[in-house]
Amino acid sequence: MARELRLNAFAMNCVGHQSQGLWRHPRDQSPNYKHTSHWVELAKLLERGRFDALFLADVVGVYDVYGGSPDAALREAVQVPTNDPLLIIPSMADVTNHLAFAATVNLSHEPPLPFARRMSSLDHMTDGRIGWNIVTGYLDSGAKGAGAAKQVTHDIRYDIAEEFMAIQYGFWEGSWQDDALRCDRDAGVFTDPAKVHRVVHDGEYFHVNGVHLCEPSPQRTPVLYQAGSSSKGTAFAARHAECVFVGGNSQSKMASDVAKLRALALEAGRDRSEILVFALVTVITAATDAEAEAKFEDYKQYASTTGALTLMGGWTGIDFSKPELVAATAATSNAIEGAAAAFTSGGPGAHRDVESIGRAVALGGGGPVLVGGPQRIADQLEAWAETADLDGFNLAYAVMPETFVDVVDHLVPELQRRGLLKTDYAPGTYREKLFGRGPRLGDNHPAAASRQMWARQPD
Repeated sequence: MARELRLNAFAMNCVGHQSQGLWRHPRDQSPNYKHTSHWVELAKLLERGRFDALFLADVVGVYDVYGGSPDAALREAVQVPTNDPLLIIPSMADVTNHLAFAATVNLSHEPPLPFARRMSSLDHMTDGRIGWNIVTGYLDSGAKGAGAAKQVTHDIRYDIAEEFMAIQYGFWEGSWQDDALRCDRDAGVFTDPAKVHRVVHDGEYFHVNGVHLCEPSPQRTPVLYQAGSSSKGTAFAARHAECVFVGGNSQSKMASDVAKLRALALEAGRDRSEILVFALVTVITAATDAEAEAKFEDYKQYASTTGALTLMGGWTGIDFSKPELVAATAATSNAIEGAAAAFTSGGPGAHRDVESIGRAVALGGGGPVLVGGPQRIADQLEAWAETADLDGFNLAYAVMPETFVDVVDHLVPELQRRGLLKTDYAPGTYREKLFGRGPRLGDNHPAAASRQMWARQPD
């Protein structure tokens, strides 16, 4: 029996996302990112195509490693200008009934209580269709803009993340009991104070003492995404994530990474069904292979190598404008270890020079670019899923919204014909749709420990 795939559209509230320079294409509409109608129409399209979610990337900071300044990023629209991803979600939720929204938020720059409230508010406003992609940041420019002297080291960022998650679980899962809300007009009691508990955390990085400001939302904790590729990031994902976003161009390497993740999850007391793995792919399709190939050749004319190297510089912490210094700085990266490894590992898919990086990243952001008619693309997605043990794909775009229109009109019917994609949505919250069980995290997830707060004496 065919494995049913999950599909996310991968986008960002900005002009240039993964495919640098493609904003110059005459049919690209990504400069309309600042208009609500742009996102509303995209959401309706994705729901028509039975996408599971719109996965919204985000970055706090500017890509200023290339050439030692933000000039290239600003000139080429390399994920700047960029707006807040959370603010566009309610409008999209209002015109859809099932499409979910997974938003990236960098926990390194977030006070715990205001963040908990924003995510609970979104879970309420979407009727339980919200997810959070947990990131710890990688740009010095973002850390400095948020008031820090510099970005903290990679492994410490994950130590901070562990504390942050414990606090969020306290707010989302433990602060309010299920029956705390009474809304008793006759008695004049809206909330039973005895059933609302204070979250107290006195750790190395956070000191918190307060109650959650929101009543329990449909999911309580949003669906949790994570995309860490380092050893520390993978271990973090195995403990906390429900959906894991992976990248890479080698099916065998990806299969090894996914197997490691699943093994770590089992060690953490979680089973195979509790973690879904999504791979980055850019699909360029049309009615026939020949039409898709012609479209690909057209797109390549607009791809920017400089923009790609600017993006890769931010990801790796390596200034690719100075090829002679790349080798000396690559091994000391404090940014995304997986991205740096694509240049330094020497293994399959590793880049040997700056020019090859620019070519590989310019269209699709360094992930696989699949080109062809519906049958060819469906074959390739099925092969990737089978070989690498994937549950779905984050589909990036080359031209907005043309890439997604082509996927919905050409590829989706073929996937449905093969039994690889649902023909209708399951009922319930995002978590219920993904996993076919209740709206809240299971008892073997680390968040469940926070529910023990309910057994404590009232504050």
